[in-house]
Amino acid sequence: MSSDRINKVDYIEIPTRDIQASKAFFAELFGWQFEDYGADYTSFDDGRLTGGFFTADTTASVATGSVLVVFYLADLEAAVAKVESLGGSITQAIFSFPGGRRFHFTSPSGNEFAIWSDM
Repeated sequence: MSSDRINKVDYIEIPTRDIQASKAFFAELFGWQFEDYGADYTSFDDGRLTGGFFTADTTASVATGSVLVVFYLADLEAAVAKVESLGGSITQAIFSFPGGRRFHFTSPSGNEFAIWSDM
């Protein structure tokens, strides 16, 4: 992983009620290509930033347009400790996914973010 990704927005996740409709819309609008990871997740690369659409099981996350901003850090355990020491709350403990591991947290203001690592 190159160091130019560290401490920068690295990935975004967008909730959707319909993965196929979202893919069709953004493929036609921007020419994005997609890679599916099961029925409930698809990723995209716009040539500058990568992200994904996930099937949201609650209409609240879709209705409010909550995009999940994902940062990259190599040492997730140190990142968890730092988030907690700064007053953030871990909302989803470190878990594995195809390509790496990550965790979710809220900042003291209550907004949710994630940090991932390919290690």
